[in-house]
Amino acid sequence: MFRRVAVANRGTIAARLVRAISGMGLESLALCSEADRDNPYVGLATDYRVIGPASPKESYLDHHRVIKAALEAGCDALHPGYGFLAEDAVFAQKCVDSGIAFIGPSPKWLAVMGDKVKARDAMGSMGLPLTPSTGILQGDPASMAEEARSLGFPLLIKPAGGGGGIGMVPVLEEGKLLSSLEAAASQAQRGFGKAELYAERYLPNPRHVEFQVISDGKDAIHLYDRDCSTQRRRQKVVEEARAPGIGEGDLLSMAQKASSILASLGYDSLGTVETLYGAAMGFGFLEVNPRLQVEHAVTEELTGVDLVRTQIRLAMGAKVPELFPEGPPPPKGHAVEARVYAEDPKRFLPSPGPLKVFRPPEGEGIRVETGFQEGGAVTPFYDPMVAQVIDWGEDRPQALERLEKALGSFRVEGIKTNIPFVRALLRHSPFLEGFVHTGMSDELVRDPSYDPPLGP
Repeated sequence: MFRRVAVANRGTIAARLVRAISGMGLESLALCSEADRDNPYVGLATDYRVIGPASPKESYLDHHRVIKAALEAGCDALHPGYGFLAEDAVFAQKCVDSGIAFIGPSPKWLAVMGDKVKARDAMGSMGLPLTPSTGILQGDPASMAEEARSLGFPLLIKPAGGGGGIGMVPVLEEGKLLSSLEAAASQAQRGFGKAELYAERYLPNPRHVEFQVISDGKDAIHLYDRDCSTQRRRQKVVEEARAPGIGEGDLLSMAQKASSILASLGYDSLGTVETLYGAAMGFGFLEVNPRLQVEHAVTEELTGVDLVRTQIRLAMGAKVPELFPEGPPPPKGHAVEARVYAEDPKRFLPSPGPLKVFRPPEGEGIRVETGFQEGGAVTPFYDPMVAQVIDWGEDRPQALERLEKALGSFRVEGIKTNIPFVRALLRHSPFLEGFVHTGMSDELVRDPSYDPPLGP
């Protein structure tokens, strides 16, 4: 049993973790940068420590500062949330060596699954179909370009570590390859602390479908699927459970295969198996995200399972048969989530500034996750996501209708947000009909009729 858990993250996920930890009767320690010390989740925690200046390298990504603060505050466990240190095997091992339980996969599995190329090798060896890709691109830029070029164009440059779409750069033609490699390496270094890259065949408009797995190193279950196809610049914008327009048998078969493989490998925490899907090709494995996902709330609303508490209990030693003696709960209704960003809804550029008004929606079926409050501010130092609005309905049409109305009642002044864009997307006929794919948002924005208001 843990006594005090350090939260080594910020914003929306930090608030979510503090709430779950407190709900389990445990003490929480918020580790924050100087830029975040006045955010509400810091005050909700049992205690807090400022670990450094705004720069992530000097605060949230600094192994020594994070572990030192957690030890000095008497923590016996640490939750990394998502992003930052969540997939850092070296950091996880340092936690273990310091006597702090790392809430997530064991370091050995972070080393495998946190490295996308190793993860593909592991899952491919167990029989999952893979999308074409290279190994780690090595050598000087010219050598890296030559290896990536072997896939043929178009291709996608991706960080070997990390996730969330950060550092992913599509390359449609030869002339853009060297500059794209440089841009991807720079983004990967800033976001994850390492610049290793690999290349993958770029499929212009596939579906992005993922499967939530819970594994204890021996037994595993799945909690069905999520569709994350609705993206803007390779960043997920709307996620839903379950995936529309794909046969129930196909979805369950892939979910069962994913959970069986992770159990066979000995994987020991929450994990999300991500795939690309096309009607002609079926599912093609992308990666395993060895952490809590941003979009975990839609699975929670679909199944009634608290994934954060489940993850903590696994770290305490609980086993899947104990947590789910009757197997996975049946899915109920439909859940959908919209990510609300502080950004211009036309140019999609970050819009930091003061939150003069910040009043999230309320009502039946509505859930809001945020780490901000009225009177605070969105700084330019971090990801501009300010909230996730999640809605549940008896079916997909009801859930989408509720979400669109909820976003319409979200009052924000002082910054621009992407809410007008998301509301237009939720009214977009192909989306409403379930014909979702990763290029849908771009099609909407290119439509001459797309003209959202620019005001906050």
